[in-house]
Amino acid sequence: MSYDPDDYLSRHFQTSGIDLRQKVDELINLTVPSGSPNLSLYREMLITVVRMAQADRNRWDAKIMLQTLRELEHAFSALEQFKRRRKVTVFGSARTPKQHPLYALARHLGSELAKRDLMVITGAGGGIMSAAHEGAGLENSLGLNITLPFEQRANDIVDGSEHLLSFHFFFVRKLFFVKEADALVLCPGGFGTLDEALEVLTLIQTGKSPIVPILLLDEPDGSYWEDAMSFLHRQLEENRYILPSDMKLMRLVKSADEAAAEISRFYSNYHSSRWLKNIFVIRMNHGLNDEAMVHVQESFGDLCQQGAFTLQPYCESEKDEPEFCDLIRLAFPFNGRDHGRLRELIDFINLPQNWAAKA
Repeated sequence: MSYDPDDYLSRHFQTSGIDLRQKVDELINLTVPSGSPNLSLYREMLITVVRMAQADRNRWDAKIMLQTLRELEHAFSALEQFKRRRKVTVFGSARTPKQHPLYALARHLGSELAKRDLMVITGAGGGIMSAAHEGAGLENSLGLNITLPFEQRANDIVDGSEHLLSFHFFFVRKLFFVKEADALVLCPGGFGTLDEALEVLTLIQTGKSPIVPILLLDEPDGSYWEDAMSFLHRQLEENRYILPSDMKLMRLVKSADEAAAEISRFYSNYHSSRWLKNIFVIRMNHGLNDEAMVHVQESFGDLCQQGAFTLQPYCESEKDEPEFCDLIRLAFPFNGRDHGRLRELIDFINLPQNWAAKA
């Protein structure tokens, strides 16, 4: 994510003869490690807080700011130990009873994901969340709990462990559900599940979140997600409220094995992606052969604002992530709009017959 400092934050910083910018810089020099690439970011954070203090906002606003910063910093710190592990966020009803077939399905899903060395993130509650953690086991589980006056408590798998984080604000918790996820699996549930489904679809559709597999998991004879998909096709797609290709962002699956296999397939060649100024870069484990590149140019050219697709090695612009230097890149001037078509491109580059032979 690129960052441009907001000069507005640095204005009017002379108060009672004290140069607050100088004081902020002194504090930065005392705390930030020498040579940190984040120095300017920390400076802007402190300036933002100082500006709020200057304005002396009402107490509720100040409490929201404080609680949000505390929760963010604590979560960043706690999750650092799991940074290099791929994770799958699983959503579903906290009210699903243990004897329900969906409970067994979610438990089997957790087990299948753990076999593939994938961590399972849930809201840490009961029902589907508890089942997925049961299947995955504590070492492969992360619980992001929300503090509520009723109903919600951490399940026995993660309760009392370092694999549990508790949040006061839903919006901060939801940030980490998506930020940490390399895939999302949604089981049937209530308002919360539908809220999460539509939010993650919106974030990926608008490019605010990296593209990941979104899987709608139900029983073989279940109609929960089929009914939801029918509504989306009939009301959203047919009325052109969304692009037809936006429906490609999610997949309906009817078994835990199918869900786990779909996630593994997504990362069989595709590794990750990022923007480098105006160029979108897809990192791959394997390059593409000449025939595949011709097909990409002809069939996915609509994804380019101008120019064409190129295969590129690691470049100096990505020096902040040297651990990915051995990965080949598919680079192009992405239009930033058709993320459903981008998912189709990823499906294409994941086909083994399109991979270049290793040198």
